[in-house]
Amino acid sequence: MTSPLTVPGPSAVGDQHLSADLAMDAVTLRVGDLELMSSYYENAFALTPIEEKARTSGEIHRVLGRGGVPFVRLVATPGLPAVDPGQAGLFHTAFLFEDQASLAGTVLRAAEDPRSRFAGTGDHLVSEAFYFTDPEGNGIELYWDRPRDQWQWTNGEVAMDTTFIDPNRYLGEHLTEEVQADPGLRPGIVGHVHLQVGDVDVARQFYIDTLGFEVTVGNHPGALFAAAGGYHHHVAMNTWNSRGAGPRAAGLGLADVAISLPAREDLDALTGRLRMAGLSFADDGRSVSVKDPWGTPVTFSLPGTSTEELLTR
Repeated sequence: MTSPLTVPGPSAVGDQHLSADLAMDAVTLRVGDLELMSSYYENAFALTPIEEKARTSGEIHRVLGRGGVPFVRLVATPGLPAVDPGQAGLFHTAFLFEDQASLAGTVLRAAEDPRSRFAGTGDHLVSEAFYFTDPEGNGIELYWDRPRDQWQWTNGEVAMDTTFIDPNRYLGEHLTEEVQADPGLRPGIVGHVHLQVGDVDVARQFYIDTLGFEVTVGNHPGALFAAAGGYHHHVAMNTWNSRGAGPRAAGLGLADVAISLPAREDLDALTGRLRMAGLSFADDGRSVSVKDPWGTPVTFSLPGTSTEELLTR
């Protein structure tokens, strides 16, 4: 699952940290209405269906993305309880675009879809972002990164903030006729995933101390941001809506956070840390899957994982 758009970083930093060449992959969502959700992601974010598979259980798995690069896997599971905004799970999936025009074109598409719920904007110093909520309550961030030489670091942590971006002014400054006509022609990737958790310290023990992410912002009230390779964040965890939440019950919403690691040696280092922590995990040779303290699966796979392999998870 590669793309012309990447988040590069320096070389890996030993067995206690995840590789600097880590990349985020397609996020899996359990959905109640597959056709509604599929048409929404196609229309609002200019994604296209890549492949789908029907399981013997009756579940249908559909992968959507841009240019053959998967962004989301939708798993049709009607009958499950709706997304509970106060429980652990997904805060948002963040789609990263290569330039401001690409971002503006997708923001316009999302804003024009009547099923979108606009959730705000944010100039985060390292990035510019626009937020939406899909028809079943899953958060989405659309963003563009400022060049790395403009990021400010102090004592190993990156400066981030949230100030208002005027959407109409932004579109007026950055939208081009070419992108407005077909934003799906421009590439994108899943840049990061932001999670809701019950306790930030417990999240730190799992995502930092065990998985091997490195803290990039550790002093934000009720939240923790972490990454590999000097990125501003590949994952974030907050308790803003979910403080004290326990293990997740079966329901719609986030079903898997997928991450790519460059080599089997990286998976071996990860499984070593998981064993040291006494955690159960599954290892099929090409991927390692483990559940976080709230029951959210996190899957690490080798590069080149096919859409067929994604569909069979």
